[in-house]
Amino acid sequence: MSLWETYIRDVEPYVPGEQPGGENIIKLNTNENPYPPAPGVEKALRDMDPALFCKYPDPSAGILVEALADCYRQPRERIFVGVGSDDVLAMAFLTFFNSKKPVLFPDVTYSFYPVWARLFGIPYETPALDEEFRIKPEDYKRENGGIVFPNPNAPTGLFLPLSHVEDIVKANRDSVVIVDEAYIDFGGRSALPLIDRYPNLLVVQTFSKSRSMAGMRVGFAVGQEELIRALGNVKYSYNSYTMNMPSIVLGTEAVKDEAYFRETRRRIMNTREKAKTKLARMGFSCTDSMTNFLFITHPKVKAAELFEALRQRQIYVRYFQAPRLDSHLRVTVGTDEEMEVLYDFLESYLDRL
Repeated sequence: MSLWETYIRDVEPYVPGEQPGGENIIKLNTNENPYPPAPGVEKALRDMDPALFCKYPDPSAGILVEALADCYRQPRERIFVGVGSDDVLAMAFLTFFNSKKPVLFPDVTYSFYPVWARLFGIPYETPALDEEFRIKPEDYKRENGGIVFPNPNAPTGLFLPLSHVEDIVKANRDSVVIVDEAYIDFGGRSALPLIDRYPNLLVVQTFSKSRSMAGMRVGFAVGQEELIRALGNVKYSYNSYTMNMPSIVLGTEAVKDEAYFRETRRRIMNTREKAKTKLARMGFSCTDSMTNFLFITHPKVKAAELFEALRQRQIYVRYFQAPRLDSHLRVTVGTDEEMEVLYDFLESYLDRL
């Protein structure tokens, strides 16, 4: 080994969902929204002046911050934006998790958390979910250097009641508690109302799911001014121009169309509830998901084998080869038409057993 090779940072990276190409694909593996963005986004894209690309974007993403402030009825000083919620969360890890005490997050959760912790040299511990895959608030009432968890959780889809979220935040006033609300718009109650009472709470959301903007990479955090100011200081110490101009402009348009936002959410939630019923009739067990995906298992079918069979049919779902997860599949809620293709395949597959 060359000397320079010994200085390379050796990390185990996050593995994103497969992005298959080709035609006639049913893509239910990365929790994207199956519907297009709001009409105003398409219009803004057509009208965009190419001359904008010659200049640096506004490093503060001012028009997007203003739109988010209006939408969520928050002062703009309480809002931080980034390149998807992954960027926002990574900045939050760098900014707030600098104690020698371990950061706490669930053992079954978003798999980027341990990657960031190892990358940034942050000690961490993973309290186990209970037998029903639920977060136990009492496990987070101990000494720690910070707390982060998704609500609803991923990949289980389960929502932690807001009273339990507040219980965790209240018990950890000396730590920053990050609530990752990537899927909150599909039926859960946001922790945003708690921000007024708890200066240690940071709420993170994304445009990738409910706003149909996964390809544009827009995420944001809301918290009291001191937290947002600290995030901004870290951002400007790393890369001041993190968000490109099209994302700022198109993200702003996505926020403005509240009616379209509500309609696509309603369609996805309706399809999700129908899917729970149809899958149960086939013998699948499904958590009571409050997201745009389902977490399913079947007593007669090995998840890995079903995953491969679906893939051969060009139906892509997510399989996690990990303890407690390897008997389950995560299935994104697609359009009604896409879900019918899935049901037809599953019924045929089960009939052959």
